[in-house]
Amino acid sequence: MIAAAELGGFFAAHAVWCVSDGDLLIPILAYATPDGERQMERLEHDDLEIAVQAGVERLESNKMEADDGVFVFDGRVTINDVTHDAIILEHRAYLWPESKLIVAVPYVPVESGAFKIHRPMLLAWENCDDCDPDTAMKSFFHGVAEHEKGAEVWKTCFEERE
Repeated sequence: MIAAAELGGFFAAHAVWCVSDGDLLIPILAYATPDGERQMERLEHDDLEIAVQAGVERLESNKMEADDGVFVFDGRVTINDVTHDAIILEHRAYLWPESKLIVAVPYVPVESGAFKIHRPMLLAWENCDDCDPDTAMKSFFHGVAEHEKGAEVWKTCFEERE
């Protein structure tokens, strides 16, 4: 799950960069091929629910024959009884087909007056026997740092939740 978490961090930074100027986040299926190359597919659809369902199905099926995959989409997460916009990242390490890592990156949209992102939240950690959650999140942040533009937005717009 370490490599999948790093892949997720890279595309989390990409998603943060996309939404930081008010753009809609088109769901993204990202994956690493056996030769280590990163690929990205945007899943455009008129209905976001259908696009998300299709993305989850593609992530689960691994028809792209990837080593690792992450599905990135715009969603919502509840923190202390308050619902926030969030970038949701579902990770898979296909070497361990039953493993699942889900991370949410809560954010305040630019329409509110100032774009802000908050600390990522671990929503699911299932059958990830190759590492512990702390190691996976360190790898996630390593991936964030690899995306030059996204990492800069992340650093500039990060704010701790109250």
